[in-house]
Amino acid sequence: MEAFISEHWLDILTTVLGLIYIWLEYRVSIALWIVGIIMPALDTWLYWSHGLYGDAGMAVYYTLAAVYGFYVWKFKKTRKLKQSLPIIHLPRRQYLPAFLFFLFAWGAIYYVLVNWTNSTVPLLDSFTNALSFVGLWALARKYLEQWLFWIVVDVVCCYLYIQKDIPFKAILYGLYVVIAIAGYYKWKQMVKITKYDKV
Repeated sequence: MEAFISEHWLDILTTVLGLIYIWLEYRVSIALWIVGIIMPALDTWLYWSHGLYGDAGMAVYYTLAAVYGFYVWKFKKTRKLKQSLPIIHLPRRQYLPAFLFFLFAWGAIYYVLVNWTNSTVPLLDSFTNALSFVGLWALARKYLEQWLFWIVVDVVCCYLYIQKDIPFKAILYGLYVVIAIAGYYKWKQMVKITKYDKV
């Protein structure tokens, strides 16, 4: 048991932090950003040590994004806000640009992993990273379909983490799949139909 914990302690720790992050996000607590800085910073080390270089790079991005999120929540002065963005469908006019960006990012990340790392899973590692960029963009714009992107990312990541012997992170991403499915149906009930849905 001690040997197992010694081998997987970082995986266990980041998984626990991931669960705490979800809970803090639900509570809308500013502390989520502190966890959001620590967890991906540790994930960078975890993924790199298992040869998931694309995920390690994405974890660096998440760390920096969490620093920005903490700054905005803590120090940004309150100002009169316009009506918040409604939840809408991804406009049809965005399908092709989003798909082309995904293909470009996938190819670029794959090229880097194949030529400058010893990654054993460059195809899937680059796939999840490229789709994560599209997912973050869709989330920022409150497009319902962002949940579909995350479902795919989380399923593939779950498989990757099992393959790379990161069992607790695999369980966490399995949970993320369930959350993303629930989130999709929750947002679907709140979606606002606009004239842009048919554009």
